[in-house]
Amino acid sequence: MESLQHWVEIVGTRGARILVIVLIALVLTRILKAVTTRLVQIAKSQGRGALMREEQTRTMAGLLYSVGSTLIIAVAFLTALPEFGFNVTPVAAAAAVASLAFGFGAQTLVKDLINGFFIVFEDQFVVGDLVQLNGETGRVQHLTLRRTVLRNATGAMVTIPNSLVGQVANLSRDWSQAFVDVTVPSDELVGRALATLEKIAGDFRKDPDWSPALLDGPRVLGIESLSLDGTVLRLQVRTALNRKDDVARELRRRIKLGFEESQIPLRQAHQVQLQGTAAPVQFS
Repeated sequence: MESLQHWVEIVGTRGARILVIVLIALVLTRILKAVTTRLVQIAKSQGRGALMREEQTRTMAGLLYSVGSTLIIAVAFLTALPEFGFNVTPVAAAAAVASLAFGFGAQTLVKDLINGFFIVFEDQFVVGDLVQLNGETGRVQHLTLRRTVLRNATGAMVTIPNSLVGQVANLSRDWSQAFVDVTVPSDELVGRALATLEKIAGDFRKDPDWSPALLDGPRVLGIESLSLDGTVLRLQVRTALNRKDDVARELRRRIKLGFEESQIPLRQAHQVQLQGTAAPVQFS
């Protein structure tokens, strides 16, 4: 009877300690969840910049909660082990050895996570941005600390480990820009062609249907190059985000119609690679 009472006291005492440890871990986890959720709520707002900050904050909050909750559970587990009669020192030593072995065996994964952290922390790009990575151009569909997923122009989903992300070209920040080249024959009067381009650019800037997409230009920069094929004239236009292709196509259409109206010929060189030849043959 005394032995049973002794064991009941031991179980009651240790059970109470274990219960306290579990409750403290749950409370800390709930507090951490509330803090990270609050951070995301604070970052929510309207506007492009605010949406980017919200996505960055959401990713950082997820990282903070994941790492923090893992640490809380690990500390609670090690704290509760002595209550079951285990010596914590060998367990901690084994965990250290396992961590070292895991580190050597998962160097690429660790590099992915570190590089992914800096991508998010430095706000290099977020979900929805149009970027160029490792020779691929596409819109960011998914972003984690380990990988970046793009959807390219053909519709394919391209997965890139963050450890392979080097130079990044973000095409979705602030504005887009396009250059349009026009080639006229060498014997054509350049002044007449430039004047026609100035008129076309001026009319384009005043068009109410297209002016919202224009931030600067179109501007005629002048003669870009001289060659035997003709004189290359260049225009530059700065547009709203992701509108440069639409604007460039409309500008080329107007140039074509304007040159036809002014009877200014356009020079076009077609290149054909014949089977077995060492060099391309050009003809007009």
